[in-house]
Amino acid sequence: MRKIILSAFTVALLASCGANQSNSTASNSRESFKVYGNCGMCEKTIEGSLTNVNGVTSADWNKETKQMEVAFDTTIISINDVKLKIAGVGYDMENVRADESVYSTLPGCCQYDRP
Repeated sequence: MRKIILSAFTVALLASCGANQSNSTASNSRESFKVYGNCGMCEKTIEGSLTNVNGVTSADWNKETKQMEVAFDTTIISINDVKLKIAGVGYDMENVRADESVYSTLPGCCQYDRP
């Protein structure tokens, strides 16, 4: 009986070590940056641009402060690629600009004074 308990403990210990090793390759990061926009529709579009993006675990844009907070895995996606996804739906950041042809298709309430 003592051997069975010791064996079960050993298996559990080895399994937890293996789980920790696989998680050690993930590199979670949280970044905040300004994204220009105006309204609730902007918020939905900006946050929606990162929905189902591999490596992005959360995205929250505040329409009052214009601050975007993104949590992501740097082994899967870079912060620059995150910003390019947002620019791809028409929104500018301080160092990434949306293409004019995409920006011009935003609803009137979502078009802001571009920096």
